[in-house]
Amino acid sequence: MSAPLSDEQKTIHLLNRISFGPSPKEVQRVNRLGLRGYLNEQLAPEAIPDSAVEEKVAHLKTMRMNNRELFEIYPPPKIAKEAGMAMANSMNAPRFIIIELQQARLLRAVDSERQLYELMVDFWSNHFNVFAAKGADRWLMTSYDRDTIRPHALGKFRDLLLATAQSAAMLFYLDNWLSVSPSAPVARVAANVRRRGINENYAREVMELHTLGVDGGYSQEDVREVARCFTGWTLRRPRGDAEFYFNSRLHDQGAKTVLGTRITAGGMEDGIQVIDLLARHPATAKFIATKLVRRFVADNPPPALVDRAADAFRRSDGDIRVVLQTIVEAPEFFSREVYQAKIKKPIEYVASALRLTEAEIKVTPQLLRYLARMGEPLFLSQPPTGYPDVGSSWISSDMLLTRMNFATDLAANRVDGARVQSRDPDNVQALARLVAPDSLSQTTQSALAESAASEKLALLLAAPEFQRR
Repeated sequence: MSAPLSDEQKTIHLLNRISFGPSPKEVQRVNRLGLRGYLNEQLAPEAIPDSAVEEKVAHLKTMRMNNRELFEIYPPPKIAKEAGMAMANSMNAPRFIIIELQQARLLRAVDSERQLYELMVDFWSNHFNVFAAKGADRWLMTSYDRDTIRPHALGKFRDLLLATAQSAAMLFYLDNWLSVSPSAPVARVAANVRRRGINENYAREVMELHTLGVDGGYSQEDVREVARCFTGWTLRRPRGDAEFYFNSRLHDQGAKTVLGTRITAGGMEDGIQVIDLLARHPATAKFIATKLVRRFVADNPPPALVDRAADAFRRSDGDIRVVLQTIVEAPEFFSREVYQAKIKKPIEYVASALRLTEAEIKVTPQLLRYLARMGEPLFLSQPPTGYPDVGSSWISSDMLLTRMNFATDLAANRVDGARVQSRDPDNVQALARLVAPDSLSQTTQSALAESAASEKLALLLAAPEFQRR
């Protein structure tokens, strides 16, 4: 039987899993509050003052960059590549909106006191992914992040699901704003855009990716019936200040059956009845529990813990805080087998390095370019699956080389927008205990012992132990 984790290891493990990484200050906070006290505090973010970071977010300035710099962070759409820089220049304004969102996401990951909340914002942003570079979503993403994801990140799953279904960004991304009853008159809704009947994109993804999962027991007939329920859920001003509204003239008024349940509410309530059905379905509890256990415990989620988390989901009517508490307080969470078993995503790697070193930061193009080169340009995952949460997706040779280059540049204060205050060898040894107390490999220890003083911090940040959480 594996030896249990020491108290120090439990502290670091907790911070690696429910925050964007340990910092000297945060370790002191856990030591003062205790593991459970810190978890309880993080589960109630509304009680944690966070005005300092929100003030920084409010004062973010759009970064003016040339097109070469801009395209490294935010790859241009095909039309801009084909039309040349003149077209690209005309399309830059909405691109800066996304860059400001990227700045805010990274800044909060590093500096927010509400660490678990920010982790869950990132988690749900990928679960309910919207590709920010698709048409109107270039300017709808600000509201999606602020008004849809963030208010519900630690609330009831049903409320979050409904908010995403009625979000202008999601309606546009998965084309539900164009979905109408086959018997409705075909209407021109924008230049060169006509409604052409039922669109099944959202109906398929809301079951496969958002609720039941691919093995959740639905059929193609269920997809079509759900799509019928959501006809008429559309947008006012889709190319401007878009907002959700229900257009009864476009709704399929016929009888519908979803997953064996007769949908009889009528009008917009057909869609809301589907939301209620999916949010409270046993397959949804299992699917969401599996994803959360994968995020917080292991790439291969322990089945018994998934079952307990799914049970907590059902008993609490989808209360996300209750499910998280069940997972983090489970024996499996602190087991030796899952300690340092998760590979950090790029945002987790960059944020944890900045937190560990207590770097003074100003989110700059160089920091955002590093995230893009590591494979995670924020808000720009094109598939509706969002960015993955398994280690195999983040350990290609190119990605690892980019991480090592980032570690070297950060340690040498060559990253514009991030300044490490102390690179003293004694301080590096203290930081090593925040990376892997009592468990640095012999290879890493030897490399640190034999390296020059100026190289120690870079070696620590590039070490295999720091790639993991």
